[in-house]
Formats: sequence, C-alpha cells, structure tokens
Amino acid sequence: MKKSPLAAVAFAGTLAMFIAGCASDPNTTPSTTTTTSTPPTFTACIVSDTGGFDDKSFNQTSYAGLQAAVAEFGLKESKVQSVAVSDYSSNLQTMIESKCNIIIGVGFALSEAVQTAAAANPDVYFAVVDDAAGDGALANVKGLTFQTDQNGFLAGYLAAAVSKTGIVATYGGQNFPSVTIFMEGYVLGVEYYNAQKGTDVKVIGWDPGAGSYAEVGSFTDVNAGKTVAQTQVDQGADVLFPVAGNAGTGALQVAQESDGKVLAIWVDTDGYISSPQYGNVLLTSVEKAVDKGVYQAIKDAYQGNWNNEPYVGTLANNGVLLSPYHDLTSSIPVEIQADIALIKTEIMAGTIKTTRG
Repeated sequence: MKKSPLAAVAFAGTLAMFIAGCASDPNTTPSTTTTTSTPPTFTACIVSDTGGFDDKSFNQTSYAGLQAAVAEFGLKESKVQSVAVSDYSSNLQTMIESKCNIIIGVGFALSEAVQTAAAANPDVYFAVVDDAAGDGALANVKGLTFQTDQNGFLAGYLAAAVSKTGIVATYGGQNFPSVTIFMEGYVLGVEYYNAQKGTDVKVIGWDPGAGSYAEVGSFTDVNAGKTVAQTQVDQGADVLFPVAGNAGTGALQVAQESDGKVLAIWVDTDGYISSPQYGNVLLTSVEKAVDKGVYQAIKDAYQGNWNNEPYVGTLANNGVLLSPYHDLTSSIPVEIQADIALIKTEIMAGTIKTTRG
C-alpha cells in the first residue's frame, strides 16, 4: 500500500524524538518549547478551454475566482491556456507535474480529460466548470454547474418585450449542453411572453424541435460571429443573444453599427463591465457566477472541507443572475421590469418552469 506523504512525515518526526530522548542526559530537565506548524504550500491551478482567459466570458470569470482565492488565502497559482482541444490532456498533465493541489478545468469540453486525469491522480483535487463531471463518481472531482435556463428565460421575456420587429435571435459557439441551456431558456422566455401578452414574437437561431441551431463553430472567431449575427439581422431580428464566448463580440459589433435598430444581450459576465465599449447597445447580460463556484471549490480544498457534490448555481443562490439594464433602463417599460422581477420570484418558487417537459 502506498504511504501518504503526511504519514511519512509523522513517522520521521516520531523517530527523531525517540532518538533524541535516548541520547539526552537523564539528569537534565527537558525544556518546554512551543512550535507553530505552517501549512504546506498550496497551489491552485487552472486550465482554460480554447476561448482563453481574456474571452470576456466564463474563462475570464473562472480565473477571477481563482485569483480571489489566491489573494485571500495567500496561495500560489499556475495557469495554462488551451489553444486547441488536443491541448486539454497535456495541459492538465503539465499542472499535475507542477504539483498543483487543485486544478480547475474550464468548460464542458474538458470534463472527460479532467476525469481521466483525476482517476490517475487521486491525491489532486479537480473541479470542472459547466459540467457535473460524473455526478460525484470520483471523490476528488467536483462539477460546477449553472441553471442558466433560469436567467436565460428572463432574458427571452425581455427580448420579446422590447423587440419592434417581432423577431429576436440567438446563436451558439458550439453545440454543447452548457451553451444550449442558455438558448433553451431564452426561447421559453419568449414563448412565455407570447402566452402572457397574446403576441407572436419569433426566435431564429434555436429550434430544438426542428433540430435548427445557429452555430459559429468557434468561441474565438469574432468575424464568424459577426457574419451569423448580420444574417439574423437581415432576417428581421432586432435583439441578438450570442452564446459564443468572444465570438459573440461579433453580435455586439453588428448591434453597434445598426444606429440603434438592433440591441444585444451578453452572456456569462456583465457585458457592460467586461466590454464597456458596447454598453450603449446592451439590454442586459445573462450572468453565471462561475467565479463564486471556483472560489468556493478552492477554499474548501485548501481548508480541508472538500466535498465532491456538484455545485448548482441558481437564481435562488445567486449562482445565476440577470445583470442590471444600465444605460437602457429608461427604454424598458416599467411594467416589463416589474414583470421580470415577478417572474424571477416565480421561477425560484418553482411555479414557472424554465425547461421543457
């Protein structure tokens, strides 16, 4: 059986004390000393997906959570950015070889590689953003998940309420569950608005029933994102909801170039803060507090309170939220703002469902 490093240290300490005791003068009164043990160096590490740490989205927010934990507890940190999917396993191995105590894998796409690495390295903690990561199958892996269908629903209701053309749009970076959950909530929010107001606002870009999905194929290609957004505007959409990381910036550019005819909703972070140059066209943002989930996972690992139960961010625990309306507050009817506040409480109470079925 492999002995733990802590057991080896304890044995060595006991042996040293025994030898010292045998060699001491029996007529000498032992002196009393007080020693303070210092916890060993703890290193928190993170591996991005291909969006990179400056994506104005969940990679950036995940790293902010790690930085907050590092600053508060005086930890060491290490990070590595993935350029391609083929980097995931090797980047995780690099962190393991760097003696990381906990490694955060950012994104659903890293989940399989993280679980493989975790199975081979049971003494290292791992957390995966945007995936349940086996639902607790491995003791050293924690999933960080977010019910973004909930705040996506609120955004869809808002989009339908402010649309002048009666057409709103969405598109994704790639067809991942962590992407489509936003879009499904958004569509359901539009449908709820229609049911409440007797309208027929249409959504283009996401129709799960027909298998229709507008996809950039990337979370980094801004120009491709702009092309998709412009196509949707050409089809009549006047509110855009990109769920595509930095590729979603293309939608913000299209909105800004529309002379006020098109507005946008950002994702993951408050876009008004992360991309202030587009603040004049941002209705709101569908945020997920990835930083809080990452911070808590690192804190628990460091303080010896680790548990592998997946974290679920919701409206109720502020793990997901709808950002303030900022500059566009006055353009949103007061009754619509009141509707959204009420709908939020009903979602939290479970009286409004934000998923189908």
